[in-house]
Amino acid sequence: MKAVKVKLKNKAKFNILIFLFAITTIVFICSPKLIFAQDNEECMMCHNDKTLTKKVGNRTLSLFVDEKKLGSSTHSTLQCVSCHSDLKGADIPHEENLQKVNCGSCHKGQQTLYESCLHGKAKLKGDPLAPTCKSCHGAHEILSSKNLRSITNPLRVPFLCGKCHREGTPVQRQRNIHQDMILENYSESIHGEGLLRKGLIVSATCTSCHTAHQILPHTDSRSTIARRNIAATCAKCHTQIEEVHRKVIKGELWEKEFHILPACVDCHQPHKVRKVFYDQGMADRDCLRCHEKENLKSKEGRSMFVKTDDLAHSAHIKTACSQCHTGVTPSKLRPCETVTQKVDCGSCHTEVVSQYQTSLHGKLFAQNDQNAPTCLECHGTHGIRGKRDSKSAIFPTNIPSLCAKCHREGEKAAVRYKGKEHEIIDHYTESIHGKGLIKSGLIVTAVCTDCHTSHSELPANDSASSVNRKNISKTCGTCHHGIEEQFEKSIHSQLVSGSEKNLPACNDCHSAHKIIRADSEGFKLTIMNQCGRCHESIAKTYFDTYHGKVSQLGYTKTAKCYDCHGAHDILPISNPASHLSRENVVETCQKCHPGATRRFAGYLTHATHHDPEKYPFLFWTFWGMTGLLVFTFVIFGLHTILWLPRSLKWKRELQARKREKSE
Repeated sequence: MKAVKVKLKNKAKFNILIFLFAITTIVFICSPKLIFAQDNEECMMCHNDKTLTKKVGNRTLSLFVDEKKLGSSTHSTLQCVSCHSDLKGADIPHEENLQKVNCGSCHKGQQTLYESCLHGKAKLKGDPLAPTCKSCHGAHEILSSKNLRSITNPLRVPFLCGKCHREGTPVQRQRNIHQDMILENYSESIHGEGLLRKGLIVSATCTSCHTAHQILPHTDSRSTIARRNIAATCAKCHTQIEEVHRKVIKGELWEKEFHILPACVDCHQPHKVRKVFYDQGMADRDCLRCHEKENLKSKEGRSMFVKTDDLAHSAHIKTACSQCHTGVTPSKLRPCETVTQKVDCGSCHTEVVSQYQTSLHGKLFAQNDQNAPTCLECHGTHGIRGKRDSKSAIFPTNIPSLCAKCHREGEKAAVRYKGKEHEIIDHYTESIHGKGLIKSGLIVTAVCTDCHTSHSELPANDSASSVNRKNISKTCGTCHHGIEEQFEKSIHSQLVSGSEKNLPACNDCHSAHKIIRADSEGFKLTIMNQCGRCHESIAKTYFDTYHGKVSQLGYTKTAKCYDCHGAHDILPISNPASHLSRENVVETCQKCHPGATRRFAGYLTHATHHDPEKYPFLFWTFWGMTGLLVFTFVIFGLHTILWLPRSLKWKRELQARKREKSE
């Protein structure tokens, strides 16, 4: 019995050893990294040193790894040796020359596609410009394409591809001329505008058309941009392309074969894709079959006659009727009988209509005001001409007459004026701008739309208005740029003075519509009064001086405010650049007085006897002399009055003596 018990006991110990051995084997097989692999912390002991570098040929490569970026990457759960597989079980420090990371060990599908594409083949040939996984995805800071900080995020894909395919890069210089300006053209395309300007990440990027890893030339039948495949590629986003396009384009059937789309690039250039319209074959002639009849009228009695000559010279000559009058049904004898909505100019001119809607004109139209102008009133209907056409209503020489339809005194817009601005058109016609345009034909001179804009007209009290006090200098500066630069540096500029008061603007001195030449006598004689509206006390002292008194007599050659202080570049006397600074005052006086010296320039220009604090000597001298004069006249007046009775008495005595002698 004892022998049996000992045998069983030994067998139990043996079983326990076998069990422990099995557990150890499983741990060894399933978790080799626990035994052989280094932990990331061990790697970072060296690689978190920013000064760690390696010499490769003539280049010095940094071996620093940003642990923070590594921790936020998509590979944060992996160990370093998962990618650097040749370091498994290696001692630390490891060998200097390592094998390149093979991304295909995990991403086999993407690696296969890469090897068969243009990039992979170029890499296989040893092309130094060929991109690798690291070129596009990065090394240790790889992020998901859904992450906005990722270089493969849709918003950043054009710039990623642009590193090689932008104009002027080594890769781009190797390409054909027909493929130049790829990134630049994409940026200006409707896809680029949607992505880069509006942030629409659903807009097509480079990878949407060319794919991410299997980039192939369009001549390859497997390519997503091959002629047979391009429609399917575009249809990934434009799923209802057949319904969107008209059934007849350029006189040809949209589908020459049943359910076989034509190649999109036949009409839409690959990287310059824009919103394009096409002629609908016979569409215009179908419309004119009825609308070229002069007696054609609507049920309300409105003429529906369309002059073919207007269409022939119109800016919309290449635009089909149905592109403006949408909703037509080509299958009907009279396609327009299905049209119910009015023409929407915003379908093509989106930005312009958006500006119009925020303008005073647009707001009145939204309020159903019958006097609100519309696109048709300014531009016309079927005879719309470009602004460079001299016969166009919006040609510069015709703009005043166009605006006058509403803004001439007594017209529907003029009757709304509540301020002091009246007879606007008449004043403009007689202004320097109006004379330059109408009498001299200078189309570069300012017209209504240059100051008030074409489509964003707002009242002057609106801070967004181009003629608001805060914006008027920039508006005038579009033509008078040099003067604007001077004005922005002057004491009248809000940027310099920092005053909360209403500082003078261009229209305060030059007026809004009756602008006259600055060298005319009328302007010279009124400028002092305009300056005096703000500088009232100084203006009074000016008119007490010789300069002021002579100016009031109508003599225009004497010094005015702007002759001494400057016109648009007025600065404090303490500023060395001022016309009246110590450095410049003599030169300023010499403009009128060639022989002026510094002593001459010491003349007190605005000296007055009315200010005892600023000019006490003049004040007391004036009143002393005035008092002396008054005292003298009073004394001699009293003397005369007191002497008068005696004089009369002497006169009577003298007359009496004469009578006595005569008797």
